[in-house]
Amino acid sequence: MKVIRFILLSIIILTSSNTFSHNPEDFMIAEIERGQMYFENEEIAAEYAAALKRQRIRRLAAMPFYKKFYIFVKAGFEHIIPQGIDHILFVLGLFFSCITFRALLWQVTAFTVAHSITLILAAQGFVQLRGDIVEAIIALSIVWVAVENVLFKQTSKWRYSIVFAFGLLHGLGFAALLTQYGLPKDNFISMLLAFNIGVEFGQIAVLVLAFILIKLIFKKNWYTNEIKIPASTIIAIIGLFWFIERAVNLYINQSYL
Repeated sequence: MKVIRFILLSIIILTSSNTFSHNPEDFMIAEIERGQMYFENEEIAAEYAAALKRQRIRRLAAMPFYKKFYIFVKAGFEHIIPQGIDHILFVLGLFFSCITFRALLWQVTAFTVAHSITLILAAQGFVQLRGDIVEAIIALSIVWVAVENVLFKQTSKWRYSIVFAFGLLHGLGFAALLTQYGLPKDNFISMLLAFNIGVEFGQIAVLVLAFILIKLIFKKNWYTNEIKIPASTIIAIIGLFWFIERAVNLYINQSYL
């Protein structure tokens, strides 16, 4: 028993002395090597993503037009439902702010025109903004619209201009997806239009589903304070959480640059 204890004690002493005998410079070299490995992994991932993008573009070029058009309409729709939770909340924020469908239509139209403009400009490479900055501001736009719904009984006269401005930002968010996906050069405008049509179908689906669900569940109009204020408060809280989370990530990423 004493022999076993002696052996264990010797192992512990040798291990600890070996650990603490390392030169601090060795740890620095190890850190540099890990950083280099991480950098190389990032480069490999970027090259792999670029290769996949080129392969997608080649496959799209070989497809008939109607099939390509369908693929981009589907991609635009799926970017709203189910993937675009932040865009869904923004559209719902507009929905709960409007007393009439006419007012809602004007706001959605302003949003659509705005994001179509920046979608085209960004896809052509004329406008560029870092994705993490865009995502943080998109979250802030959700908070803004929802808080307005809670504070004001009627939409302000500046609401359409604000929605238009936020629509420009959301367009940059849509463009980020298209940049990753890849657009065929021979059908650039038509595929961009197809994607935008899909986005609009997604937005309309969100509004129709919201209207039907509120009518079936609550049997009240969506713009009454009993519905509008609690719903807008929840939307504002979620948007604020996303904004803080994305702003913190943005700050962390900036500190590493």
